[in-house]
Amino acid sequence: MIFNQAEIDQRYGYRALKRLFDIVASLVGLVLLSPLFLVVAILIKIDDPAGGGFYSQTRLGLKQHKFKMYKFRSMCTNADEKLKNLLAYNEVEGAMFKMKEDPRITKVGKFIRKYSIDELPQLINVFKGDMTLVGPRPPLEREVATYSEYAKQRLYVKPGCTGLWQVSGRNSVGFDEMVELDLQYIEKSSFWFDLKIMFLTVKIMIWPNSAY
Repeated sequence: MIFNQAEIDQRYGYRALKRLFDIVASLVGLVLLSPLFLVVAILIKIDDPAGGGFYSQTRLGLKQHKFKMYKFRSMCTNADEKLKNLLAYNEVEGAMFKMKEDPRITKVGKFIRKYSIDELPQLINVFKGDMTLVGPRPPLEREVATYSEYAKQRLYVKPGCTGLWQVSGRNSVGFDEMVELDLQYIEKSSFWFDLKIMFLTVKIMIWPNSAY
């Protein structure tokens, strides 16, 4: 499927409602989850004292806009440096890296990744406006450098904390399938579709799928 960026930008009503919901929901979430944030950050620090509880990484968002995405740190402090030696063990096809038994993941990291707790600090990105609650996952610059023009269409909308990919198999889904799911989301996107995906995301956080 091929989209027109201008037509997507003209969904004014949907975009305004989505942004309003993002601001309210992320603010409420940050307030209610603040005790959990503190506990998780302390556990991460105890497990691996060399680093902090939080981690930020440059990602590309809407129209390839660069921003810092926040997460709980689930890997050792020099994880990015070790990546180049692990690329040969990538378990998904295409412009992503996923490894089920990634040696860079800490003990606490494995748990918080399984239940998607590591993603919760992205509520800060949602409140700031870099991300939205539901949308395609924000890619790394090196990943986008390998994208086809077709795949770059997933950057026509603001990236999200969760999306159709996450509730449709996540790590068991290859890159090409992820792109198709993201484009399917863009085509079907509506406030009610977003609510459905959020409901399914909560369900997966309680009963995890193939996240690692």
